Amino acid sequence: MNTRRNRIASRALWLLVLLMITMAIGRAERVNNSSSAGLFWSTAKEDEDQPRKAERNDDSTAAAIVNDHDELDGGFSSIDGMLQWAIGHSDPAKLKETAQDVQRLSPSELKKRQMEIKELMEKLKTPSDAQLIQIAIDDLNNSTLSLEDSQRALQELLILVEPIDNANDLSKLGGLSVLVGQLNHPDTDIRKISAWILGKASQNNPLVQKQVLELGALSKLMKMVKSSFVEEAVKALYTVSSLIRNNLAGQEMFYVEAGDLMLQDILGNSSFDIRLRRKAVSLVSDLAKCQLENMHKVEPPLFRDRFFLKSVVDLTASADLDLQEKVFLEHVFCGLVFCTCPCIVRGAVIVAEYIYINFSAFFLKKKNRMWLSIILGY
Repeated sequence: MNTRRNRIASRALWLLVLLMITMAIGRAERVNNSSSAGLFWSTAKEDEDQPRKAERNDDSTAAAIVNDHDELDGGFSSIDGMLQWAIGHSDPAKLKETAQDVQRLSPSELKKRQMEIKELMEKLKTPSDAQLIQIAIDDLNNSTLSLEDSQRALQELLILVEPIDNANDLSKLGGLSVLVGQLNHPDTDIRKISAWILGKASQNNPLVQKQVLELGALSKLMKMVKSSFVEEAVKALYTVSSLIRNNLAGQEMFYVEAGDLMLQDILGNSSFDIRLRRKAVSLVSDLAKCQLENMHKVEPPLFRDRFFLKSVVDLTASADLDLQEKVFLEHVFCGLVFCTCPCIVRGAVIVAEYIYINFSAFFLKKKNRMWLSIILGY
């Protein structure tokens, strides 16, 4: 992409020089009212007659030299600066020859050159985020695109969709359907990054959540959670969590797709990657909290499943200390206590929460885990 932009920049600079030379010729002809041909090129004698003028320009010339490196990087503060750089890096003999060629251009040819410059300058402008998103989507829709370029386009989208406005633009531009389609791609990395982007775009964004769910992404993502490729499974579960967090419709779909069994399998099987188990704990916490806030809704069977509750309690004996801490700090037990005992008032839950947080060391001891079993009723 940089090589292409450099070629465009070089062409734009050259055409700009031609245009400015032409304009200079026109101004000179109007001022001098002369029929002489074009630009006035100074002779050696005339250069000798102006030593003082050259001295006065020494400072500005030195400054130009100091700034020359920056300008070579493509940064110009103005069109004049770009023109000066172009002239300073051009062969005077060729410029003189070009000036003579420009004089022979007809008005229509000159106008055509001006339009070319305008088009090239437009291409040199820094595109907006929405334009970059559209470019990436177009690339992904290109069936002849190489695998490497497809991954590059996805990596660009991964960065672009972080702001919620950009996530909404991704939706408006049709990018969500493209990404959901990429979940079926044979390449693992393509599937993984596509899921990751959908997860980022869906976070705390009900509009995007709704559209992604309507596109049927949830069932695909839940299949990806079972992937033998750990990174793919972790990113897929992350996206599932982003899709159904605080989204009752999404949670209903999750349970219909046997999401409770999926969570029970992950939490109860120590052979799963520890990152996957941590994310599963966070998801259980989200589901429990959402149930607490919507007690008028029918309670999902997940929170009354004795085997599921046992798998949660058993996590307190995990060899991974981070997982143990996550179980308590995510307030998973408090949510489960309330969901399994709806008669308990919220005040009791607050007390229970205090006990769990401040006496977690007590419950982490193997001999005391039975108290959790009693509290959760399995």
